Amino acid sequence: MRRSRTMTTAAVAVATVSVLATACTGQAESGANDDPNARTTITFWHGWSAPAEVKAVQDNVDRFEKTHPNITVEVVGNINDDKLNQALRAGGSKSPDVVSSFTTANVGKFCSSGAFADLSPFIEKSKLDLEKTFPKVLLDYTQFEGKRCALPLLADAYGLYYNKDAFEEAGITAPPKTMSELASVAKKLTVTKGDGYQRLGFMPTFHGYETVADHYLSSWDHTYFAADGTSNIAKDPAFAEMFTYQKKLVEDLGGYEKLERYRGTFGDEWGAKHPFHTGQVAMQLDGEWRLGMATDAKVPFEIGVAPMPVADDEADSYGKGFLSGTIMGIAPTSRKQNAAWELVKFMTSDTKAVVDFANGIRNVPSTFGALESPDLTFDPRFKTFLDIARHPKSNTPDGAVNGATYQQTIQDFGFQYEKGAVKDLKAGLEKTAAQIDTDIAKAK
Repeated sequence: MRRSRTMTTAAVAVATVSVLATACTGQAESGANDDPNARTTITFWHGWSAPAEVKAVQDNVDRFEKTHPNITVEVVGNINDDKLNQALRAGGSKSPDVVSSFTTANVGKFCSSGAFADLSPFIEKSKLDLEKTFPKVLLDYTQFEGKRCALPLLADAYGLYYNKDAFEEAGITAPPKTMSELASVAKKLTVTKGDGYQRLGFMPTFHGYETVADHYLSSWDHTYFAADGTSNIAKDPAFAEMFTYQKKLVEDLGGYEKLERYRGTFGDEWGAKHPFHTGQVAMQLDGEWRLGMATDAKVPFEIGVAPMPVADDEADSYGKGFLSGTIMGIAPTSRKQNAAWELVKFMTSDTKAVVDFANGIRNVPSTFGALESPDLTFDPRFKTFLDIARHPKSNTPDGAVNGATYQQTIQDFGFQYEKGAVKDLKAGLEKTAAQIDTDIAKAK
């Protein structure tokens, strides 16, 4: 599952970026003089903390050690980006050799600051064909401005979950495929109770679980930055269309204040009382992990899974979705980078390793070979997310030198616009774009 990996934690990512600004600027070559065939011990830091996830990581490391008997891997879990960065800055014998992060939004900063080592020399030496191994979107979010400092380690694909029992009750025979259909179905599924709801068709507010700006934007063909590197959000009509749609959906489903009061009754996003599990919402935008979590929660209805609906004039792109995931790289302070690369290469590109790991933590495989593997043991409904991961128009936010700062700026604007604090959408987007440009200029 993905706890701190979605853009709902952009504020945390922004805080991390400020720390990364002082990261070391070591190069891959500086520590790549070790003999990868010599007996050695390397340290791998990762962010997983749930027992089943930690076991899946260790199982994969055990497989690596069997194929590389000269390399012993010491594994340290529950490491967030702040802890990781502090160790990378400090260096020394206790710092990691192999690193991973759930924050794809920070790759621009990782690569540009040298917080993660440049992997190009290792990739070239290993003759690893990236384009034949990984889907394009995953390759895009693990590099920045031509510098590759990470590789994908499993992925997250976002789709639409729906309560089939509620659909049948409302006479709805299929999940919505366009955003206008989503609005129509959400209204049909909504049942009011007093000044609140007995059931809400879909929680549209930006404070809702996973209904954040960049996840909505995946349903539109959009471009965050112009060719000259400046913010494109005031010029690309997709942004105005998304914000207009979202605000109208908020109004059509009862208004901001009513929806926010109802949201206050929701259980924890990562617990059994999630509002989709309890039937409080009939449709939920979420990642692939929700399927397993809902099953574990023993929901009393049949769950349907489909791609997220797309913009009405882009119906031919239905099937795409938002992608993110875990990234893996090498610490520039490591003196055992050749050995570290062997672990990175194994965990990210070995088909069996990726399949076994994906099976272990119920995430989307991150290589073409693993996506097609007959050894995947997922619920048949999981295929929806595999297809989203393979879809040529699936997308993720562009990287930036200051990481997730620009995405949080857009999200903050969304918070103000949906509740009516900003009246003029065009002027608001222009002001937001100017702020993004200023922040990026300061970070360079």
